[in-house]
Amino acid sequence: MPSIATPLRALIIEDEPLAARRLTELLRKQPRPVEVVGKAESVAEAEALLHAVRPAPDVLFLDIHLADGLSFELFERLEISSPVIFTTAYDKYALRAFKVNSVDYLLKPIDPEELTAALQKLERQRRAATPTFDANLLAQVLRQAQPAREYKSRFVVRVGEHLKAIPVEQIAYFASLEKVTLLHTREGRKFVVDYTLEQLESMLDPTEFFRLNRAYLAHAEAIHDIIHYTNSRLQTILKPTAPDNDTVLVSREKVSAFKAWLDR
Repeated sequence: MPSIATPLRALIIEDEPLAARRLTELLRKQPRPVEVVGKAESVAEAEALLHAVRPAPDVLFLDIHLADGLSFELFERLEISSPVIFTTAYDKYALRAFKVNSVDYLLKPIDPEELTAALQKLERQRRAATPTFDANLLAQVLRQAQPAREYKSRFVVRVGEHLKAIPVEQIAYFASLEKVTLLHTREGRKFVVDYTLEQLESMLDPTEFFRLNRAYLAHAEAIHDIIHYTNSRLQTILKPTAPDNDTVLVSREKVSAFKAWLDR
């Protein structure tokens, strides 16, 4: 067991940058040093991060609602042995389940004293070598507490003086060019939509669509080919072809999450 001077290694899984920044600052002020060894904003990014960080972190600070789904999906995909401290605004029913499973939780906005108490509880568990939680039971409780999420099934676009409904199944990708967002169908047609890519990300099923970079949000079946590019980036070849033969790169910081998304 590490000495009292050895920092706890923590991962922060949180899709609100301000909340993640605040938590990081609060951890720096704790009596027991805490080193943040990684951050993620989505289930896919968190999965890639948990695969990459070795040894396993001493504690996970885990938000419930992430950019592409609910964090309990991680327990279904991975065998997580690290203790978990949830940061959440969940209802009392779910919070009681966290207590039953010896999982601590912090309600947002996080109170510094409650954070210290949670870390002290974690330290007691580490010394006693007690199990942190039953992941299967936790996932079951969260499913019961969270209604199934509904994603957008069609988009209404304007064609001259007419309106046309485009089913999501016909969409290849969205492209944001010169402050205009275009919907590209699999047949090669394109239409203007009144949403930003950020808004579209929350409307679409994250198992089907991925934000490649600032300008492109693509359906899995529209990614025709993937090529290694310079500086650890990836180039995607879209079908139909991107506007003006644009080179569509996966942002460097998204490469790990992109690979995890593909490898489902």
